[in-house]
Amino acid sequence: MDFGLTEEQTMIVETTRAFVETELYPHELAVERSGHLPLELIRELQQKAMAAGLYAANMPVEVGGAGLDTLSWLLYEKELGRANYALHWTCVARPSNILLAGNEEQRERYLMPCIRGETWDCLAMTEPGAGSDLRGMKASARPDGDDWILNGTKHFISHADLAGFAIVFVATGEEDTPRGPKKKITAFFVDKGTPGFTVRDGYRNVSHRGYTNAVLEFDECRVNKRQILGEVHKGFEVANSWLGATRLQVASTCLGRAERALGHALSYAAERRQFGQQIGKFQGISFKLADMAMELKAAELLTREAAWKYDQGTVTEADMSMAKLKATEVLAMIADEAIQIHGGMGLMDELPLERIWRDARVERIWEGTSEIQRHIISRELLRPLGA
Repeated sequence: MDFGLTEEQTMIVETTRAFVETELYPHELAVERSGHLPLELIRELQQKAMAAGLYAANMPVEVGGAGLDTLSWLLYEKELGRANYALHWTCVARPSNILLAGNEEQRERYLMPCIRGETWDCLAMTEPGAGSDLRGMKASARPDGDDWILNGTKHFISHADLAGFAIVFVATGEEDTPRGPKKKITAFFVDKGTPGFTVRDGYRNVSHRGYTNAVLEFDECRVNKRQILGEVHKGFEVANSWLGATRLQVASTCLGRAERALGHALSYAAERRQFGQQIGKFQGISFKLADMAMELKAAELLTREAAWKYDQGTVTEADMSMAKLKATEVLAMIADEAIQIHGGMGLMDELPLERIWRDARVERIWEGTSEIQRHIISRELLRPLGA
């Protein structure tokens, strides 16, 4: 594994960071204070991102993306992660990789409009009674001739208000297993505006202001069999094949925010004077900075190794879980310590630290809680021993 960056990767980092600092940072405070990201601003920044070659950069070249390898993509995600989440996710959109699992007709209908910036996708898995336990979902679909009829509720569905369609995972059957009945899951494309499909406002969230969530309701919602993504009863297989790297994406955006918070802490420690000297010279501050830098490097190395292994075809579930777990917990620690170093000023919204601190909380919950990541890691450790 080469720890250095190629010339192309260095250019990706520099281009993305310049865009984030020039185009996204100036809008952060307004979005944070209002909790709203105006559509006209989205369109303006979207066009600038396209002109810079940053839009849909996670997609393969053959469909109009940048064709980045996994490590390059995560370096790009890290730089975007420095900014307010709503700004970088919505305005510099990266369509979900699961869209690549669609057939030719589905790619033309759903993937290509996302790459062209005409719409956004959203993924609908979580339910009020089924979070990490996806097999416990109650939303269902039943066949009716060439159609399927969906019923049920999904919640915490990110940016569903903007999305033109949802990729909805529902139960379509049941099978017996040694551990009891297990639901079979199928994924469907459901267009906004389909009768029986309602998008309702979600919850006010302490993290990622301006990045909305919604409640999706399906009441006898009829879709055609051509809208099945993958195969009937094979929704988990599709998700596992195409969504695994999202844990690495979360890890990378956390690294960007952690690095920004550490940068503010270092600058303040070097400039602020108390008792006749810079506060960074006091052991109470200097040791904090050392621990922050060490933990950040450890998280970054775990994430880069997992990215490298992903491209080699050798990555494991534990590799990705370790990266996600470490990066999210390191972000929380660094955000908290950066505020402590700044004292009272760290809690004021003139600085991005209180936002980074708030935003850090959700990262240990979505895309698999810290407890779920530890379960995955320990399961992989014990499995060879028959435990």
